[in-house]
Amino acid sequence: MLRPAFLAPVVDLLFPPRCPLCGATLAMHGGLCAACWANLEIPGEPACALCQRPLEITLARDEAALCAPCMAQPPRHDGIAAATLYGDATRTLVLRFKHGRKVGLAGLMARLMVARLPALEGEWLVVPVPLHRWRLWQRGYNQSALLAAEIARAVGQPLLVDGLVRRKRTPSLGGLGAKARAQALSGAIAPHPRHAARLRGAQVLLVDDVLTSGATSDACVRALRRAGATRVKIACFARVLREAEGKG
Repeated sequence: MLRPAFLAPVVDLLFPPRCPLCGATLAMHGGLCAACWANLEIPGEPACALCQRPLEITLARDEAALCAPCMAQPPRHDGIAAATLYGDATRTLVLRFKHGRKVGLAGLMARLMVARLPALEGEWLVVPVPLHRWRLWQRGYNQSALLAAEIARAVGQPLLVDGLVRRKRTPSLGGLGAKARAQALSGAIAPHPRHAARLRGAQVLLVDDVLTSGATSDACVRALRRAGATRVKIACFARVLREAEGKG
């Protein structure tokens, strides 16, 4: 969140800057201490050009190298930009942001996401993964929408906060297989009828907090493609590798 610079000393006096992970004193708000920064797992190179899955150095011969899953079943999206790989530090940030009502973390998390984004040529619509209205009512906010708003502001692209709608409430996808997850999400996500004209022919940056199996993002991408979107890139704060699912 932006605030007038002249208010910073007052805010810092009333609310001393502290690391949101460990509580260590910081010089200013909006960051992590050095030790916690070091605990974040940042995607490195070489990696799959589409999903950012790490590749063996001997297998990555060029920038367009793909992992085996993407070659076997090409994704509908045009690439994933993940700020971090899911680990202990990332998990703590996500849980505090998503379930602990620490909405002030949106700025920090969005900055890390923006740093991983490729150049966005032309106009892109920034669209968050939607929540069902009952989940939104219970939580009070859509964490993906908060991230999308920060990202749209940072990259200077328009935000379409309700570009997608979740038409039915879906169960927790944790522990479900790929087929069960797809069935649970079948028909759940759709483009908002009011924005049909804006989505047709658009380039879309789809924003989510955590990308786990990809089932939810796939449902969103399918909906955007049906609406006529020409390109869909995914920006997420944390990328869960399939081999790491279920750990922690």
